[in-house]
Order: sequence, then structure tokens, then C-alpha cells
Amino acid sequence: MTTPHTPPQKITKSHVDKLSTPETGQAFVRDTELKGFAVRVTSSGAKSFILEKRIDGKVKRLTLGRYPELTVEQARKEAHKLLGHIAMGRNPPAEKKYEALQGTTLEQAFNDFIAVRKKLKARTLYDYQRIMKTVFTDWQNKAMLEIGKDMVAKRHSKIGSERGEAYANLSMRFLRALFNFAIAQYEDGNGNSILRENPVTRLTQTRAWYRVDRRQTVIKPHEIEPWFQAIMNLKNDPLSQNREAIRDYLLLVLFTGLRREEAASMTWNNVDLQAKTLKVTDTKNHLDHTLPLSDFLYDLLQQRKNSATNEYVFQRASGTGYVSEQRKQMAKVIKESSISFTIHDLRRTFLTVAESLDISAYAVKRLANHKMSNDITAGYIVADVERLRQPIQKITDYILKCAGYKPSATVTDFPIKNLQSNT
Repeated sequence: MTTPHTPPQKITKSHVDKLSTPETGQAFVRDTELKGFAVRVTSSGAKSFILEKRIDGKVKRLTLGRYPELTVEQARKEAHKLLGHIAMGRNPPAEKKYEALQGTTLEQAFNDFIAVRKKLKARTLYDYQRIMKTVFTDWQNKAMLEIGKDMVAKRHSKIGSERGEAYANLSMRFLRALFNFAIAQYEDGNGNSILRENPVTRLTQTRAWYRVDRRQTVIKPHEIEPWFQAIMNLKNDPLSQNREAIRDYLLLVLFTGLRREEAASMTWNNVDLQAKTLKVTDTKNHLDHTLPLSDFLYDLLQQRKNSATNEYVFQRASGTGYVSEQRKQMAKVIKESSISFTIHDLRRTFLTVAESLDISAYAVKRLANHKMSNDITAGYIVADVERLRQPIQKITDYILKCAGYKPSATVTDFPIKNLQSNT
């Protein structure tokens, strides 16, 4: 059996053919005539030629090729050639790495990107994958070095005309992030980036980014009642057993201002009905977000808890997972109420109501779970979920009053500022 300590001998075809396989690991047979030239045999029986040489102060092991695809004579010639390159100051391993990285495709870079960015949220990952498939389909197998500034500018303009200006900007921000990752990730043997610049900078240099005004739509006070009635009309039937889960999900977003995925994926482990609180742990800013439950939400969640069959608050009727697709039922509400809305509109409505009721700016930020790291005063305020209980109940009472669902004398004189300004 060949062992890692086999004495050096001249490597010939007959000798390589007779080499036995090690039980584990790998074994080496080094050549007596050409220093550094050797045969490597693995426990699987694979045989390959290698060259070991000190380069830049470190011993490097270069694989020349597998036997018998590469003959002994061919391997010996290749070893001689590489030794000559090294003698002239070249670094074959670094050159090989550089050549390989030059061919890195957009798809390869994306796969490396998501492998490194392990904490990407499911929705973000979905959006990135969708952009790769819909916007950059014909670029996926293209080497990143081949994607130039002119190509980026033309693609940005094309997306803007075909899919909308906001989507064009979103797609290019994703591409910019991918190139920035590649610039930092792919380096030659000397630590220099394979990619010299980010081609998406052309959009900034030429001021070609589309100016897209931030969406400011909310459900206005006079629209809340028909919208609320349409929501409450969502009832399970033989054709759809998920309607009530989607109804309660949309109500939770309206009465808490939670983001889409934060609310949809909520589990019972993060709902404390005894303390009347809920907690979101996987948030956009990576900070746990705890909110008190208003009386309305407490009753809603208590009823859902009584019929829960899995870990999710808004479980699918199938008993597995949570309701992640709400468009069909939202379209039903829009048709019945004539009130067009998105899920993020519900979050905006919640926060706009909060501001209109003169709830403090700090409380509104905490309700929204916005970071206050740049606010010196906020740094001295200790977060206490109980301090948010009165504000969130106040918001709930106002919305229910507008909905005609639960009149409350305590909110009769609440001022209405921002909601009216959005009409």
C-alpha cells in the first residue's frame, strides 16, 4: 500500500500504473529527477500529477492534471514550463485564479452573494430572485467584466419604459449591490479586485436615475367605513377557507402598522395574551419590536387562538404554513368598497392616524419601529411597552369610530390633521 512517506523515485508510466490506493486520505510519490514533481493518489483511486514550489515565501501545490488523461511525459513538460514561469517571477496559481475569476458570470456572483448574505429576509431574497429572472435573464450567463456602463444605461431605460420607473430604479439598485459585492469578493493573488469599477455608477454620473415620488396613499377617514365593512364581509366558504385568516391579517396590519411579512409570518410563540402584547423578532432594522394589544386586537387574537392548529397566527386552511398570498381577497375588498389600497397603505394609515391624534413623535417612531439612533434625546428614553398601550388604544378607538364599529366618546374631540391633508 502506498503511504504518504513513500520514498522518492523516478516517476514513469509503469510505476504510476502500479501505485496502490491508500485506505484513507491521500498519498504522494515524489520524483527523484525533477524537484517538486509528484503523483498524488487518493483513497478513491484517483491519480493526478502535482508540482510543489515555494512562491512568494509560501509552498504552493499546483495540480497539473489527472492520470491517464494527462500522460507522465505531458505532466513532466508542464511542470518544467511552470518552473520556468516561477523562475521569471510569475505566480501561476494567482494567474490561474485571475483567469477563472475573469469568467465569473452574473449568476455565479448572485449565488455567492446570497450564500454570504445569510440573513437576507425571505421577501428580499424573493425580490432579488425575481429581478434576476425577469430583468437580467439574458445577462445571467454573461461574465461580469462584459457588463459595461452603456449596457447598464440602456437596460435601465428599457426597464423604465416597459415595467415602470420605480421598478427600473429598484432593479439597478440591486445590480449595483451585486457589483459592489463582486468588487470586494473577487481578488487576484495580489489582493487587487478583478472588477475595477461598478458600471451602475453611470446612472449617477449622468443623473439618469428616475425621480420617483414616494407613495403617500392612505385610507382616508370617510373611506374607513366602507373598507371596514368589506373586510368584515370576508367569510370562509367551501371555495375558500383562508378568507377569515386574510381578513384578520389585514386588520392586524391596520391596527398595528406592522410590515407585510412581519404580520403574515407571526407565530403564537410571540403573542402573549396574558400580558396583552405581541412581539416581532425578524424586523427590517433587526431590532425586536414589542407592541401592546388594543382591546379589539386582543379579542381578535383570542378567537384565532381558540381555533389554532399550527404555530402561525394566520395559518393556512391546509394546516401548514401561513397565508402568504392575499391579492385575490384584497381585490374582492377593493371591488366591494371601491377603496383601492395596498398592504403598505394600511401601515401608512395607522401612522398617519397616530400623528393626527397628537401622539408624541417618539411614541409614533416606536410604534413604527423606526430607529432613533441619530436622535440624541431619544437615546435617553427607556422603551416600555406599557407606555405605548394608551396610544395604540387611542388609534384603535379612532379607526373603529370612523368605521362605525365601536363608537367611543373618548375620541369625539380628537383633531384630524394629516388624514385630511391627504385628501
